[in-house]
Amino acid sequence: MFETLKKAPVDKIFALMGEYRADPRKDKTDLGIGVYKDPTGETPIMSAVKKAEQKVFADAKTKTYVGVSGNRGFCDAVTDLVFGDAIEKSRIASVQAPGGTGSIWVLLQLLNRARPGGTMWISDPSWPNHQPMCELAGLNVKAYPYFDAESGDVKFDEMLACLDKMGPEDTVLLHACCHNPTGANLTNEQWDKVAASLKKTGAFPLIDLAYLGFGDGLEADAYAPRKLASELPEVMLAFSASKNFGLYRERAGCAVCVGSDENTAAIAYSQMANIIRASYSQPPDHGAEIVRLILSDPALRAEWEAELKEMRERMVRLRVKLADAIRERSNATDFDFVARHRGMFSLLGLDKAQVEHLKLSNGIYMIDDSRINVAGIPEDRVGELADALLAVAR
Repeated sequence: MFETLKKAPVDKIFALMGEYRADPRKDKTDLGIGVYKDPTGETPIMSAVKKAEQKVFADAKTKTYVGVSGNRGFCDAVTDLVFGDAIEKSRIASVQAPGGTGSIWVLLQLLNRARPGGTMWISDPSWPNHQPMCELAGLNVKAYPYFDAESGDVKFDEMLACLDKMGPEDTVLLHACCHNPTGANLTNEQWDKVAASLKKTGAFPLIDLAYLGFGDGLEADAYAPRKLASELPEVMLAFSASKNFGLYRERAGCAVCVGSDENTAAIAYSQMANIIRASYSQPPDHGAEIVRLILSDPALRAEWEAELKEMRERMVRLRVKLADAIRERSNATDFDFVARHRGMFSLLGLDKAQVEHLKLSNGIYMIDDSRINVAGIPEDRVGELADALLAVAR
């Protein structure tokens, strides 16, 4: 059996994690793996999460199955958080899934049932897992223009021109906020134009919402999904609680279909439930119940929102500090885009050789496309990082 197989390629992010852990240098810097880090370099459990988890343990009376579609209170709380009052709730079908990745997987399977072998457009660049997941689901992948490495901004005119040429058989994967890997986001005015284009062409949107609250705040970051869902007849959305609740290992996600009416939403729900039953049968409940408790308890929710705000503001502060440090040393604005970007990531525009040099010579670890995790910037050594980046950039 296994002799017919070859070794699968190693995921570069997890390979980099292994290299970093094996590096004995004490002054090494991890800008690679996409997890939030506090000033000590740790990924803490949020205090609201810890309190909710203690309540989960205290109140638990059974470990029986929750159901194929998962924790209904979690799904309802998430869709309320994302969409607010922007659309009729009868249009929403949602199921719990294992993290944002599991949510995308459920939706991709549904897409391939609706449009077997259809075309999925992803941004150039996009999260490394998007393309292989789409291909594994049986979809044909194409790329639309997105990032200008020279300016550090979105190629919006080119992106929009590509969207305008699409048709009803095309699906577009859109990052709602905090674009991974670039950190370059669309403005609200640009989202309005994207919505108008999709409405005109009939192209179908799948929204990846992995970083709600990490960009400009919970309400501001929800602009894109609310705009698209209110303007278009149908929308798909994958939500992750990994980053904004710090529930990475708990795998709490939500797959959402917004239908044109209650009947189409019910059809989408039945199909998602059928896909789940035929794949992993039921999702894990622990992380979802933590999120449900936090979003339904006013005190816990206020505490969580305050913590999330602190995390977001810290990442903005680190961005500004790094951009300022580079500008002061170089008397140039080449890296000012880092301060303009939002979320956990920025794409620095370095080549693979430069990234490798930073790793070997300075113990600075980042993905080979030069994506950095801003939360990993050591606040007390920003100047050292700026010096190292300028040395390789020159």
